[in-house]
Amino acid sequence: MTTMGAGMDGKVVRRHGTLLAATALAATLVLTGCGAGDDSGSKDSAGSAAEAPAKAGEANRDTAADAAGAAGAGAADLRVDQRAIIYTGTMRVQVDDVDAAARETTAIATRAGGFIGGDQRRSADADAVAELQLRVPAPKFAGVVEEIAKLGRQQNREINTQDVTEETIDLDARITSQRARVDSARRLLTRATSITDLVSLENELGRREADLASLEAKKRRLADLTALSTITVSLAGPAAKAAEEKAETGFLVGLKGGWKAFVASLTVLLTVLGALLPWLVALGVPLGVLLVVLRRRRKIPALVGPVSAPPPVPAARSAP
Repeated sequence: MTTMGAGMDGKVVRRHGTLLAATALAATLVLTGCGAGDDSGSKDSAGSAAEAPAKAGEANRDTAADAAGAAGAGAADLRVDQRAIIYTGTMRVQVDDVDAAARETTAIATRAGGFIGGDQRRSADADAVAELQLRVPAPKFAGVVEEIAKLGRQQNREINTQDVTEETIDLDARITSQRARVDSARRLLTRATSITDLVSLENELGRREADLASLEAKKRRLADLTALSTITVSLAGPAAKAAEEKAETGFLVGLKGGWKAFVASLTVLLTVLGALLPWLVALGVPLGVLLVVLRRRRKIPALVGPVSAPPPVPAARSAP
């Protein structure tokens, strides 16, 4: 009995030892897995934390670059020589000899690298007036205006400018985009496989090319206006009337204008009556004579008396 109890106790001890060993092994594996998970999680967190400042730095660098580019563009826009500006001027100069002053004005424009765009002359006496339209390079605009002003006594001057820089930049962007659309339509046209697709793509390509041509024409027009400024010069003789004054308002001005209109209307009426008077005399005298003759004929008494009616004939009586 003692031997059997000791054997049973040994088996129980061995079972408990095996169970404890298995439990310890499982705990070790669990702890190892958790530690590995924590290590990987910590590594990922550390990596993310390390990448965040890098990305933030890159974003800050991009923002700074954009800001610097915008600041550089703004600084470039502030430069006058890089802006697209249209200069136009109008001036009137009184000179002693209009023809000589016109020749000198033409020479001034030619020396500046420009040309005469229009030339109108009125009269050839002391009240002569010559209107010249000059096209000169924009950098020489101010110098040409000053030289013309020295030809005589300047009566008035008006200088206007128009900044079309933004419009020019917008046109350039639209032209670039439209050219890309035209190239895309041409590529699609080469891949057309049916008549319907071919006709549709040809119409679309024609429309896009027309839009592109219109934009390019506008760009050329702006380039011409910005490259060559326009100056309208009026050269007036000594006896030429001064430029028209600004319109005035008020009761006296209205009364003066009404009197002028009344006199002008009366003048027109008298002119019409003067033109009709010869016709009235030529036609009225014969007509008056004819009316007098007709009235005299009505007043002459009739020579033949009135014819009396025959007496009535009594009716015949019938026999009883």
